[in-house]
Amino acid sequence: MSEHGIRDEPLIKVENLRKYFPLRHGFTREKIGDIKAVDDVSFSIRKGETFGLVGESGCGKTTTGKSLLGINNPIEGRILYKGRDLSRLSEREFRPYRRELQLIFQDPYGSLDPRQSAFSILEEVVLAGRARLGGDAVRRRVHELLDIVELGSVMGPRYPHEMSGGQRQRLGIARALACEPELIVCDEPVSALDVSIQAQIINLFKSIQKELGIAYLFVAHDLAVVRHISHHIGVMYLGRLVEVTNAEQLYSGARHPYTKALLSAIPITDYYAEQKRERIVLRGEVPSPMNKPSGCPFHPRCGQATAECRDIIPQLRSIGPDHEAACHHV
Repeated sequence: MSEHGIRDEPLIKVENLRKYFPLRHGFTREKIGDIKAVDDVSFSIRKGETFGLVGESGCGKTTTGKSLLGINNPIEGRILYKGRDLSRLSEREFRPYRRELQLIFQDPYGSLDPRQSAFSILEEVVLAGRARLGGDAVRRRVHELLDIVELGSVMGPRYPHEMSGGQRQRLGIARALACEPELIVCDEPVSALDVSIQAQIINLFKSIQKELGIAYLFVAHDLAVVRHISHHIGVMYLGRLVEVTNAEQLYSGARHPYTKALLSAIPITDYYAEQKRERIVLRGEVPSPMNKPSGCPFHPRCGQATAECRDIIPQLRSIGPDHEAACHHV
């Protein structure tokens, strides 16, 4: 057992995952290249653990999460769930795993049927997995789910358009929990919410995890949000992981130049600490995944780049206990 009470054996293990999208041109749709959305990504998540995946928009976070759910089929690599390689399964073979691997969307409103009440939305999911349940048992289960996400049975008759953004996200969480999942991919679930509501939803995720032992892959672009829920954090840049470590170590001892730049951009409320803090401003824009730079993908924006960085892709390697980074100079 680890310090968080998490089992040592991974619930899901991603090995050398690659997902490319073909780039086509013209009337004949001739392939002219690939968009390398995810390029050699490896990590693992244990039962009851949260793995935070952070980075700028377009870095491959969401594509990685959808690959775990069978929405995107990787071109290379393995996704081992309880020892079974999900990446090699057909749609029919994958179907039994659908309930155990759930997704919570960034925009809850777009993922909810506006013609169904909250009760009806949850009832449909409960019945899909337990067709033999009687009416009273289904109602009890739906009310239990509404209580777990702190909506209460009073919200059952309401429709999505009658709810606030935070309430709709709670309903989305309840819908995922109705399947009794082992792992939930949370695709930027709080980015569309007010800051005060974000804190409430993060606390809800933590209490559900403590009670039910669910694992999360928490996809976000905000390191300040991820810090409060993650046990381990992976930082992505242009489809590759550049640093992976536990949450405490990432914030106190980040080693990769890109991670340091992200951390320096987090607002802090202490005026004097803010004045003393080194602000790292990255030059240029993120290169296109259609035309990645040679060598280290970060080298065009890195102040420490050398000739080695321009020619050789750094591999993710151990630089200390429970700490990996992909940089030639750490």
